[in-house]
Amino acid sequence: MSKGKRYTQQFKEEAVKQIVERGYSVAEVAERLGICTKTLYHWKASMHGSPQQIKSSDDQAEIIRLKVELMRVTEERDILKKAAKYFASQPG
Repeated sequence: MSKGKRYTQQFKEEAVKQIVERGYSVAEVAERLGICTKTLYHWKASMHGSPQQIKSSDDQAEIIRLKVELMRVTEERDILKKAAKYFASQPG
């Protein structure tokens, strides 16, 4: 009796390559391929290092994404503040 699905070594390597070389997140690759994130972390750990390292790199990517978004939102806020100040000073 078989436990779950079996994947070829090539499939596993290609899945891990999407994370390691192409920079996709584990969750994104797992969802796209229809596999569990835990399985993908396991494959990655067995081929390239520990799951903690993967989690750490995913966290770093998320931090960078959030910093970029924060900069954009801050710029938008500053523009709106200047516009509000300008229109408040105009006679009605």
